[in-house]
Amino acid sequence: MRAVPFALAALFVTALMLAGSDGATAKPQLRIGYVVAAGMVPSDRNLFGLPLLGFVQAVKKFDVEGRVVYVSPNQDPTAALESLARQRYDLIIMGFPGVQAVGGVARKFPGVKFLLPDNPRADLRHAGANVQGTVFRAEEAGYLAGYLAALMDARRTGKHVISSVGGFKFSGVTRWIVGYNAGARKADPDVVNLTGYSQDFANPAKCRTVALSQIAQGSGVVFNVAGACGLGTLEAAREENVWGVGVDIDQSFLGKHILTSAIINWDKPVVDAIRRLVQGTFTTGADTIYSLQNGGVGLGKISPLVPRSFVRRLNEIRRQIAAGAIKVPRVT
Repeated sequence: MRAVPFALAALFVTALMLAGSDGATAKPQLRIGYVVAAGMVPSDRNLFGLPLLGFVQAVKKFDVEGRVVYVSPNQDPTAALESLARQRYDLIIMGFPGVQAVGGVARKFPGVKFLLPDNPRADLRHAGANVQGTVFRAEEAGYLAGYLAALMDARRTGKHVISSVGGFKFSGVTRWIVGYNAGARKADPDVVNLTGYSQDFANPAKCRTVALSQIAQGSGVVFNVAGACGLGTLEAAREENVWGVGVDIDQSFLGKHILTSAIINWDKPVVDAIRRLVQGTFTTGADTIYSLQNGGVGLGKISPLVPRSFVRRLNEIRRQIAAGAIKVPRVT
């Protein structure tokens, strides 16, 4: 793989050309563009860096030409999308938060395919037939995390209490919490579920305050559902010697106090789309569903302190969800 930086008009911070073939004259047949916020780097420790990592790896694996266009976070990504579309890229992936721009550009370029790797088509005011969306069943991962949290908390004497700290109360957050609470009740019908919101996604101190209040009320496991703010939730768990549950990515790297993490495999839609494009089976006009059944969501590393009997019970619950025997409540 080779990377050649260049500037793409004044609107773009930088762009990278990524090619799976290392031949100097060979040009891959397929060209795929990826629009992302400036400063983002491929990483498995960041929910935005993970799909970018998947893109870089897939470009190399499937021997296609990939172009990463970086856009300043305070700029409209429309110009970046239109530039790629005018060049007739075979697929344009929107890894930037401003997804509404895709709808307008897709209408102007109906012959170009677009992928929303973290948004359903319903998030666009106008979603053309050339746009493919993505839906993650995050509630299923939350269910598993809640089930394990309740099992572990039931080992303590006294009242059994677990909790969640969300950022803002909207479906992107509550889907995790609804699943978490349902899974906890499956493991222990008498468990108390506390839920609080920091009204913030960036300031860890706010989440730490909410988490400490929950721990003071008896919570033995606290669930981070607040992005960077949630690092404060997990820090409170460490300080008070209770379990923390990570979110989005595997956050076990934060320490031994992490029971597990409810994760989304953010790179999977990107890698799958590129693979299908190469195979000639990639289609648009709908949402691709990622769940436990197809490996789109799940749990990260489980603490080695969890009894093996609990892991076996958890695996059985996972199997039942994947098979449809357990219906996890959803938030729309």
